Amino acid sequence: MKSHKLKTPKISIIIPTLNEAKNIQLTLATINTGTNVEVIVVDGGSEDDTVAITKQYCKQNAGDRDIKDIKIISGYRGRALQMNAGAAAATGEILLFLHADTRLPAEFDVMVRKIFSAPISKSKIVAGAFTLKIDAKGIGLRLVEWGVKLRSRLWQMPYGDQAIFLKKQTFEAIGGFPELPIMEDFELVRRLQSFGKITTISVPVVTSARRWLQKGVFQTTLINQIVIVAYFLGVSPQRLRSLYRQGKLIRF
Repeated sequence: MKSHKLKTPKISIIIPTLNEAKNIQLTLATINTGTNVEVIVVDGGSEDDTVAITKQYCKQNAGDRDIKDIKIISGYRGRALQMNAGAAAATGEILLFLHADTRLPAEFDVMVRKIFSAPISKSKIVAGAFTLKIDAKGIGLRLVEWGVKLRSRLWQMPYGDQAIFLKKQTFEAIGGFPELPIMEDFELVRRLQSFGKITTISVPVVTSARRWLQKGVFQTTLINQIVIVAYFLGVSPQRLRSLYRQGKLIRF
């Protein structure tokens, strides 16, 4: 009986960072379970130890057989620019965009490759993401997770904190992330929807609860919805970002 060597396309994981010293090492550690994985950290000008911690992690894991290819890129500011720069430097067939405060599950690489194991012409799947789990207790956060799951499965609208992944050729075909100061992941997904299906893996990534805890679950959720509605009504992304940073969206 002949044995067949399974093809394991390389996955390029792109992590945009800005002052993520508290999170980056733990995030990198979860990636370390993957096989044939390339990691590209694109720093946006961190003023803390994000880059130093990443470099130290590279040295400590330089001999690891699974994750030995870690690149650090600087000189880009803004998440969309950072992710596009990372994608341009990627050598993998599959791109996975990961927030610096989000941790991947064990065997994430197996699950991602399985999604693309069937030809697109048969599956119609052009991209995917993971289910969202927030790392704090509280019924409010469980309701947020439920809402995200509903949105992702019914409307095929995952957001960036769910670790969106797709083939590099698809990413290039849609023109990458639109260079917007906000809503870049939303626009990317909208473009992908015209190409095919976006699936959601039932296993979750675990993301930090910090943005919900900072302003409160209700207010954060309300602000997110106001941003989407305002965006559809034609408010410029620049204006939305300014209002978001100033905390004035509730009064918008």
